[in-house]
Amino acid sequence: MTAPPTGASRGLPDLLGDLEWRGLVHATSAGLAERLATGRPISAYNGFDPTAASLHVGHLVPLFGLVRLQRHGVKPYALVGGATGMVGDPSGRSAERVLLDRATVDANAAAIRDQMARFLDFDDGPVQAVMANNLDWLGSVGLLDFLRDIGKHFTIPYMLAKDSVQVRLQAGLSFTEFSYMLLQSADFLHLYRELGVELQAGGADQWGNITAGIELIRRTTSGDAADPAHGLSYPLLLSPSGSKFGKSETGESVWLDPILTSPYRFYQYWVDADDSDVGLYLRWFTLLERDRIEELAAETAARPEARAAQRALAHDLTERLHGSEAAAEVERVSEILFGGDPIHADAATLAAVAGEIPTAAWPGEGPHGAVAIAVASGAASSNGEARRLIAQGGLTVNGRAVRDPEETYADGDLLAGRYLLVRRGKRDYRMLVRA
Repeated sequence: MTAPPTGASRGLPDLLGDLEWRGLVHATSAGLAERLATGRPISAYNGFDPTAASLHVGHLVPLFGLVRLQRHGVKPYALVGGATGMVGDPSGRSAERVLLDRATVDANAAAIRDQMARFLDFDDGPVQAVMANNLDWLGSVGLLDFLRDIGKHFTIPYMLAKDSVQVRLQAGLSFTEFSYMLLQSADFLHLYRELGVELQAGGADQWGNITAGIELIRRTTSGDAADPAHGLSYPLLLSPSGSKFGKSETGESVWLDPILTSPYRFYQYWVDADDSDVGLYLRWFTLLERDRIEELAAETAARPEARAAQRALAHDLTERLHGSEAAAEVERVSEILFGGDPIHADAATLAAVAGEIPTAAWPGEGPHGAVAIAVASGAASSNGEARRLIAQGGLTVNGRAVRDPEETYADGDLLAGRYLLVRRGKRDYRMLVRA
């Protein structure tokens, strides 16, 4: 496991400048720059909905936001929305969220905590990361107390003016979700009062909720500070197609849990990043210094086919999340599937390849013709299609292009005595495996 960042690499006064260079600032509240310039210790939190047993790559934006805050000397609080997860946040949604029960929320929160430990430093120290669950305080609040202590400070016009509410009014917004803003504001107030947390961070779609919390603290706090609490929001990251970031080409979420998204598929997601996006991803999702990021950007511009920036990004994130051994293995798998020579691959690597691509059973003692191999592997659906594929130069076996449909393959051609690697076109890999 790669150790999470420890301590502060820079001071508080440099925090916003670093975030701005990395393109991580969407908005800041009044007085934040001045507060950071004092250099006095400060704590910040970001909320995470426990709607699944794993975070996905879309969560890397707020997660790395907390990482950077911690490295600059901010004490980070990762707030799991155990209570709000049972209600649902309308921000960025076109339909109501499925509500969760307590047991599911608790199980999801525990899994998320383990994943966060790959990024944040939870060890003892002045900027030790802390995980909290808002169900611990919101779960015991009575309705009348909530309306009296929180609800009276918000007017309906104020709440209706928020973007997260406006975009849902026409499609329908339940009172349950409408109340989310008040619950999130109550979180900020609780953390401010009980733990001294002055700063809330979140995505751009959370800005309305963040400012509502700041307003609640202003209304309920007596003191000399004109700006007792502060907010910071990050831009929303979109995929090259304009959709929400974090989906694979097939539309599936890319999860941090290796059971849901294998380390290889996680690695390959970043290797496949568009050249126009990879510089931003390096700034957002790695701890590489500016000189190294600019060096990788220049190398990618000069030799885009080498994908140096993408590979550096993929290695860094995979090693951080899954460990150095997993990163090394997926790089060997990627090398075989994208340009390497499988002939010299060891059995363990070939087994790993087999776990990532479609496989079928080796037909038995050969020899078997190239046409039969193409059909058996699923690279072609019929003998006729297999012959056309070979004629067009579109079939490769064990890294070698098949030129003759009468070419044969026997047990001696199996890699490591078990595997025959078949490729259709440039990227469609299949494998025949002998039991």
